[in-house]
Amino acid sequence: MRKEYLIYKLSDEVKNSGKIPVEAFQEYGVKRGLRNEDGSGVLVGLTNIGNVVGYDRDADGKLRPCPGRLYYRGYELDDLVTPLLKEKRFGFEETAFLLLSGGLPDKEELAAFRELLNDNMPLDHRTIVHIIDLEGSDIMNILARCVLEMYTFDHNPDDISRDNLMRQSIELIAKFPTIIAYAYNIYRHSVQGRSLHIRHPRENLGIAENFLYMLKREHYTELDARTLDLLLVTQAEHGGGNNSTFTVRVTSSTRTDTYSSIAAGIGSLKGPLHGGANIKVVNMFHHLKEQIKDWKNTDEIDTYLTRMLNRKAYDKTGLIYGIGHAVYTMSDPRAVELKRLAGELAREKKRSDEYEFLCRLEEESIKCVTAFRKTDKPICANLDFYSGFIYEMIGLPKEIFTPIFAMARIVGWTAHRIEELNFDGRRIIRPAYKTILDQKAYLPINER
Repeated sequence: MRKEYLIYKLSDEVKNSGKIPVEAFQEYGVKRGLRNEDGSGVLVGLTNIGNVVGYDRDADGKLRPCPGRLYYRGYELDDLVTPLLKEKRFGFEETAFLLLSGGLPDKEELAAFRELLNDNMPLDHRTIVHIIDLEGSDIMNILARCVLEMYTFDHNPDDISRDNLMRQSIELIAKFPTIIAYAYNIYRHSVQGRSLHIRHPRENLGIAENFLYMLKREHYTELDARTLDLLLVTQAEHGGGNNSTFTVRVTSSTRTDTYSSIAAGIGSLKGPLHGGANIKVVNMFHHLKEQIKDWKNTDEIDTYLTRMLNRKAYDKTGLIYGIGHAVYTMSDPRAVELKRLAGELAREKKRSDEYEFLCRLEEESIKCVTAFRKTDKPICANLDFYSGFIYEMIGLPKEIFTPIFAMARIVGWTAHRIEELNFDGRRIIRPAYKTILDQKAYLPINER
């Protein structure tokens, strides 16, 4: 048998060997996707870090939709974001301190924490050389490889004491922006043929400003930097049940090293059903801007969106990207925050027409999806609906949309890893899978 043919034969065999009837999941009481029959998540753990609320339960235990709420260590997201907007100051470092420690810092603690992060932003020279050597086109893969490489440079990589976990967490939070900026600059040089710039982080800048400086030098505005900072705040944490954070907790429960666990989280976030969804929304938005002639005509918008839902337009998947969420029903609090950020930035960039069109698309998409599904169950725009548009207005390329998500979420990942390894009664996470295949009699090789 030809070796090349064997790959196709093995692949073809999977069509039969991998079949599992959908009805079997209900027969055996399996919670597909760790979801209950009513769509709520299966409770698999407890946490003090983040809380995601998309529905309440009535007296009979049935789900009741409600406006979405997101809590960081007991503080509602809007209560953290509104003062930052009002006072026009940066808040990502403050949010990181809160999520790692459980409490908000005072001015002295915050200044020291910012200095500590800044001290850890520069990369080991060997890491810079390896980023140049990697020259990959996927920044998430380069980020994962750089994280795994940090194990080699760590003088105590396997120690899971609280002190060491906190040290590693702070180093990772600080180094993610630098790795991503350098990796993109190398990509820009090697793939796009542009000049190569390696700008080292500045001591007097925070994470959001430093990231923009390493990418764009001084070609960004104060509002650009504050908007990116607030984007990082809104994406820093989303409870223990989201796929990437759960991946970090599962791997951490084995007591593996920090770098292996975080690399696994990066691999999870990279998926288009998780962190990569914002690119899908941006591509769709560009398409709709071209196809819909009158951006204010709701009838024209509805007609085209309905064609998309019927798999007759755009990519023919039947999806409107950025609409709907696994937990949130009436609203996604992150999308609410990003919507108002996008409006302010659009005015500065003179792109208010596009912003108003995007808002109209949100409203009409919800209406069309509800009518198409023939349901009264509320749905909402999610985080991704506005994040990509904001990235574009700041002048950030699509290649780093998902890495920026990782740059924010590394805070939540490390906070959950520390918690997973320090709460009383911890055990390795090991769910069960039931085999539904009948037992077979073994045949000697000369009888097959």
